[in-house]
Amino acid sequence: MNVQFKIWRGDASGGKFREYATEVSEGMVVLDAVHDIQRTQANDLACRWNCKAGKCGSCSAEVNGMPKLMCMTRMSDLPLDRPITIEPMKAFPIVKDLITDVSWNFRVKQKIKKFKPRPPDAPDGTWRMQQEDIDRVQEFRKCIECFLCQDVCHVLRDHQMHDRFIGPRFLIYAAALEMHPLDTENRVAELREAHGIGYCNITKCCTKVCPEEIEITDNGIIPLKERVVDEFYDPLGWLWRTGKRKREP
Repeated sequence: MNVQFKIWRGDASGGKFREYATEVSEGMVVLDAVHDIQRTQANDLACRWNCKAGKCGSCSAEVNGMPKLMCMTRMSDLPLDRPITIEPMKAFPIVKDLITDVSWNFRVKQKIKKFKPRPPDAPDGTWRMQQEDIDRVQEFRKCIECFLCQDVCHVLRDHQMHDRFIGPRFLIYAAALEMHPLDTENRVAELREAHGIGYCNITKCCTKVCPEEIEITDNGIIPLKERVVDEFYDPLGWLWRTGKRKREP
């Protein structure tokens, strides 16, 4: 069938939606339609993609107002009786058309304390860990850095607080390090201050858009918040730490 599309065209100086129409057949995804429009009607349409298998995270965009991977959004799951809108992610600066500048995310990642393992505990220079401890952090490592969770986060999307909040993707990255059974680094102070974890109000919008179905809020952000509370806001913990410091030589 012939389906109508409204695709945002423009750059950092401005732009607007332009209307296109293309044939949609069974099994097509949104990226297929965009490629067809690019091939037949708009050769200069800028669109970032790579694997077309939902693993590279490149083709992130907003389809009918929802952050999605275009290669994993089936046309059959969309209402085809009205135009399908496709626009770039709103949390990041526009480069051209559907492409945004996500380089801020990589700069943020460099600010997080790196993995610092404890000394090896076996004669052969390796470590011994429990499988259940590894299972806990393995979920976080499924992230493909599509940055859809960053895009839907209202702190970044609506309030543009990129200078004070690292966003759900990097709270999960920090959780993968903090909860690793070998890691000895302490990132709690940075989570509270430089990384702005207090700005997250756990609405779970990031969890809802994650294509890897990572439980970002429940399994990552909330446990990190609990660590911050234990460290800085628990009066009994404060008394215990104060007494411990006084007893130390």
